[in-house]
Amino acid sequence: MRLEEKLYLLRWKHDRQSHIAITDPATCRDRCGKTWGRPCTTFCPARVYEWDPAEGRIVVYYENCVECTTCLVGCPYRVIDWRLPRGGFGIQYRYG
Repeated sequence: MRLEEKLYLLRWKHDRQSHIAITDPATCRDRCGKTWGRPCTTFCPARVYEWDPAEGRIVVYYENCVECTTCLVGCPYRVIDWRLPRGGFGIQYRYG
């Protein structure tokens, strides 16, 4: 089973308030891209983080987050502020 097929089995209850924030966008723009190639855009299995070259910033699609917290470990500058979604919101796992 492909990753996209597994992600399709998940259900979310979306909140209007993001539980993810980039605390220092300048670090992503000026340092991380040159040194690390913005790894958050590749290691997140749900593709929550995407580099927008026109705006020069990371766009966060928090609605796709599967709450694996990989971003907390993988961000080389620790500029991702990730918190659990508010009560009642977030991902609902099925089938294990």
